[in-house]
Amino acid sequence: MSALKRFFKDTIIYGIAAVLPRVINFLLVKVHTDALPTNNYAENTNFYIWIALFAVLLTFGMETAFFRFYNAEKKKDSIVSTAFISVLTSAIIFLIIAFIFSDFFIKLFDFTTNPLQFKLFVGILAIDTIAVIPFAYLRASNRPLKYTAIKLINVGVIVLINLLFLKFIPSFVEQGKNLPKILNETYNSTPLVNFIFIANSVGSAISLVLLLPYVLKFKWSFNNVLFKKMVAYSWPIAIAGIAYVINENLDKILIGKMIDKNAMGIYSACYKLAIFMNLYIMAFRLGAEPFFFNHSGEKTAKATYAKILNYFIIVGALVFVGIVIFIDLLKRPFINEAYWDAIIIVPIVLLANLFLGIYHNLAIWYKLTDKTRFAMYFSILGAIITILVNIIFIPIFGFIASAWATLIAYASMMLVSYFIGKKYYPVPYNLKKSGSYLAASIIIAFISFNYFRENYVISVGLVLAFAFLIYFNEKKEILALIKK
Repeated sequence: MSALKRFFKDTIIYGIAAVLPRVINFLLVKVHTDALPTNNYAENTNFYIWIALFAVLLTFGMETAFFRFYNAEKKKDSIVSTAFISVLTSAIIFLIIAFIFSDFFIKLFDFTTNPLQFKLFVGILAIDTIAVIPFAYLRASNRPLKYTAIKLINVGVIVLINLLFLKFIPSFVEQGKNLPKILNETYNSTPLVNFIFIANSVGSAISLVLLLPYVLKFKWSFNNVLFKKMVAYSWPIAIAGIAYVINENLDKILIGKMIDKNAMGIYSACYKLAIFMNLYIMAFRLGAEPFFFNHSGEKTAKATYAKILNYFIIVGALVFVGIVIFIDLLKRPFINEAYWDAIIIVPIVLLANLFLGIYHNLAIWYKLTDKTRFAMYFSILGAIITILVNIIFIPIFGFIASAWATLIAYASMMLVSYFIGKKYYPVPYNLKKSGSYLAASIIIAFISFNYFRENYVISVGLVLAFAFLIYFNEKKEILALIKK
């Protein structure tokens, strides 16, 4: 099997692991927005913003470091156990600090009116941190099916609990039907928003139980020399991860502070329509990161990376245009009408995430050359842009300024990474071809959204013409790839 064909096969399998659970979770947005008022939905957003930030801190880039050293390390026991012990220790220290200083953190996270959220917050973070290396091991050892199965079980549990407590039980209560005593007491004594977090914690716990056998079979040892090498590699990635969380989430916090919680909830709900682009990027990254490291020693590696970027942009451009054209159809079944005021941000955020995906593709140069400090520099640049644009322009333009801040930040990171990467690890990207696809998708999306919105005859015609142009240009490569 050719390298590219293996890459696409793994990406499809990992795509199922990434896409299906998140699509199902995305479908829960309608359940959440129907069950919760906009200010409570903002509470849900706030919870997961803090989860994202602390997840980066607790794993400190160890997942990427694990991939970097897994193939180079002959003793697999050493790399797996060292990485696992390091994140396990991180989780234990976090648990101790969190409960000693619980009052401080409850105030910091704004959990004062709902203290149970803090316990759920700590539990989810600790469990997910411990699960990072077992999940990474399944990916590094080419076990995408097992990885996918566990991810699907996780999301299945989450969906069942959400539907039970946010849809079915409220419906039964409204109809005056009797419920089992334990369900009735639990429902009446718990704020509705908490069931989202309870579902997450139960799903995470079950996933961890299923994962542990894969790492417990190794001989336990801690290689201090290896650990120092991994930390030296990972700490800039961790800082970059923190900056990324700022890029993705500061806008929502600032909207809540500078406008109000209702605006934060509306913006956050519509922002989730960008999930389709995020899913595509995530599926790509799950397959790409191990692939890039595993094939870096081949003579044709750079040419392969260039082809992958071109294919990535082609598919990403089609996803971008497709979502923009059908945005008014997508919003109806997925988001409550009370949240539609922010739908104008979706095309901007979609393009921003496509730029982010290109940035992740370009990032191979600093990962392979062990210059991960540049990830930190680029992400800090993005964070500075995010902070400045939001603070300056939210008071003037409202929440749409936050969408533009995200676009400008990711576009800047993408461009700076490309030009610096040419110096350290030049890859023969076909910018003329890939750039033309990207530019065409932006023009089509702009025309469709602003002049032919919900005119599907013209909009779909434009997309079909675009797809035909791509096929005409790429026909030889596509057929050659299929035949390999």
